Amino acid sequence: MPGYEATEPRLRCVLPFKAVPAEVRLLRRAAVEQLSRWGTPVAVDEAELLVTELATNVVKHVGGGASAALILEWRRESLRVEVHDKSGVLPAPAEARSDEECGRGLQLLATLASDWGAVLTAVGKSVWCEIAVQPTACQRIERARGVLETYHEGRPAVAVQGRSEALLLEESAVELIADLLHWAVAQGQDPDDVLDLAQTHYEAESAAAA
Repeated sequence: MPGYEATEPRLRCVLPFKAVPAEVRLLRRAAVEQLSRWGTPVAVDEAELLVTELATNVVKHVGGGASAALILEWRRESLRVEVHDKSGVLPAPAEARSDEECGRGLQLLATLASDWGAVLTAVGKSVWCEIAVQPTACQRIERARGVLETYHEGRPAVAVQGRSEALLLEESAVELIADLLHWAVAQGQDPDDVLDLAQTHYEAESAAAA
């Protein structure tokens, strides 16, 4: 897959791709290789999920082998992931029903990002996400808590029918993990591989922080 890279003023890589299913795996692999060359291993797993979701949405909603592009931009403390396509229709995951696969998938992946959005461009649109390159354990814990507290819309993490806040957060964590595994299967991934990768990632970070 051809691409080009610029190093000033930020590390930036542009990877053109076609909106066909076979390109998603190649694009994901190219993104992981690029991040490894930049030395950002902490962000690789999150970026891989974001790249897969954003590229898959282009395939599903634009399709037809349309030209698109993935842009990776390392901004020291954050990594920006952008996908550009020629469709002028902006995604609206916040308005999607919870049982709609595409909207729900984008909502789940958006929880991994510190920020995200979509804008119209001169030739179509751009959907972007930003993630911390090296989040600390405390940052990860706070991010996870924030996600779990709002995971079930309209049900804040407070005592309900005698259940404690800690129990409600635990239930939300289990359901979130289950949803992510369902999403992984829908993308053709093995859920056991996803869990093993997450465990390896966690152990590596824990060892580095020790």
